[in-house]
Amino acid sequence: MKRERELRPVFSRRALLLGAAQVAGFGALGIRLYRMQVLQHGKYATLAKQNSVNERMLAPLRGVITDRTGLILAGNKQHWRALFMMIQAPDPEAVIDQFAHLIPLSPAERTRIARDIAGKPRYVPVLLKDYLDWSDMAKIEVNATALPGVFVDVGASRTYPLGDITSHTIGYVARPTQAQAQDNPVFALPGMRVGRAGVERARDDALRGNPGIVQTEVNAHGTVIRVLDRDNGTQGATVQLTLDAGLQRLAAEQLAGQAGAAVLLDATNGAILAMSSRPGFDPTYFDAGVPETVWKSWMTDPKRPLNDRATAGLYAPGSTFKPNVAMAALECGAITPSTTFYCPGYLKLGNHTFYCWRHQGHGTINVINALQQSCDVFFYHTALVAGIDRIAAMGRKLGLIGALPLDLPGVSHGFLPTRAWARQRKLLWTKGNTVIQGIGQGFTQVTPLGLATMTARIATGRAIGPHIANAVGEIVQSGRAPDDWPSLGFDIRNLAAVRQGMFDVVNTQLGTGYASRLTIPGVFMAGKTGTAQVHDLTQAQEKANYDDANLPWKFRPNAFFIAFAPADAPRYAAAVAVEHGNEGASVSAPIAQALITAALTRDLTPAPPGTIRNAPQAARSLVDHTAGPA
Repeated sequence: MKRERELRPVFSRRALLLGAAQVAGFGALGIRLYRMQVLQHGKYATLAKQNSVNERMLAPLRGVITDRTGLILAGNKQHWRALFMMIQAPDPEAVIDQFAHLIPLSPAERTRIARDIAGKPRYVPVLLKDYLDWSDMAKIEVNATALPGVFVDVGASRTYPLGDITSHTIGYVARPTQAQAQDNPVFALPGMRVGRAGVERARDDALRGNPGIVQTEVNAHGTVIRVLDRDNGTQGATVQLTLDAGLQRLAAEQLAGQAGAAVLLDATNGAILAMSSRPGFDPTYFDAGVPETVWKSWMTDPKRPLNDRATAGLYAPGSTFKPNVAMAALECGAITPSTTFYCPGYLKLGNHTFYCWRHQGHGTINVINALQQSCDVFFYHTALVAGIDRIAAMGRKLGLIGALPLDLPGVSHGFLPTRAWARQRKLLWTKGNTVIQGIGQGFTQVTPLGLATMTARIATGRAIGPHIANAVGEIVQSGRAPDDWPSLGFDIRNLAAVRQGMFDVVNTQLGTGYASRLTIPGVFMAGKTGTAQVHDLTQAQEKANYDDANLPWKFRPNAFFIAFAPADAPRYAAAVAVEHGNEGASVSAPIAQALITAALTRDLTPAPPGTIRNAPQAARSLVDHTAGPA
């Protein structure tokens, strides 16, 4: 008992000390908890939310491109894809290796993924695999714990319902460049595409739209548990074109198997109704990346399918250039509508003989008859009296050269030589040079679009400018009335003479385009044929009137035809070029006839802006609207 009494004070002191320590410890813990739960509640609530909720941007859905009736020419198709959030994976390389073990990745895909990982912020998703099927998605879901940061999402790819028929005009989209992605995080988003050619490039800003945001709940492994909120952003604007899909298809069909271009304008306001360049290409390849085998086939094709012949193809126009020469000479007073020159079938100049296509000659002939029968000798003389500088100036006035108000990239300005140009290059300009330019050969180079513009300006006497955008969103782009285009200031008598000559080309038996006259009762077409050499013939061959059809295909002349109709009240203007077609009268003229006939017999009233027609159904309906001419 004595021993117990001695220990009690000691035990009480120890208990007191232990109790005090416990009180102090719990007090400190309580203060810490109070600070965390009360004073710093907002801070830690945010951190906790960030540990369980993830936010990322979404690439916006690209706007659609339609024709004048609302038919979709460029749209979007949804598909499934696998994305990877690097920020949710401690070892990104290991995750990618595990993913590749489940779903094979090609060497090109591995290279792209490595480039994206190196160039993107960790909070921006990286595309692992596009176009997943159900079995691929099942593998990802089953192995979710082994693939932290990997998730399946819906994406969109670009579609072109008319395929290669509109490939050059509509253009295509592709992934942004590395520089674009570094400058703007939006460009780094999976599925983001930018326009690289055609309308896709010209209207890229409007078509691109604004990005959205998706909020997902993730677990400790970085696996997406559920989507909490999704804002898809704002889809890009709808761009409605002046193109008519039926006429575009018809132009492609008429050019089938050939290398060439066909352009049809509304001559009253410059709206492009059809602009076909053949052969074309499949623009959908550029969305995901062109396979090497496809690219090689394009590069080795002698008809060069990637070349846009309508807007960037430069050609010596042959006799379709003669209306320009005639207007230059008439307007400067070098000739009048009644001026005549004698054509014996050739023109001797120095020690060289320039032959007419008709070696027996046309006799005494004026400008109207010279256009009708395409007399070369008349235009040799006309070019000499007008001079090369006036011919070039008229070419600029008629839209053959210089910038056109066309809302497309890569449009060539064409070229017509001048004496100043020759002096700058230390070229001795001779009369022989001028003679050759007088029939659209030599240095002269123009585009089919330039020829169509020239034709529309001769038909109306106004500075008609081609354009292809009808409306962007709800904003109408091409509402100019015919009278809004400024007058070119030509003497009406000179215009009448050139128009009459072009009328006679098609509607009189001596005309070089008589076989392609319209068959619509009471409606007449005016036009001009053209054949341009691409291979120099020897003097002996020229003298013997050598048949170019005997040459290999690549050496045969290019064939051209320009036209407008109705001749008395012009509404449509066309230009057709067929490479190595040999004769414009037999090859290109029927194509222009078919296009103008179809246009004259159809209702071409544009649909209200924003109208969208279902592409597959509309494409089927085109069959009835694009039957050949009567």
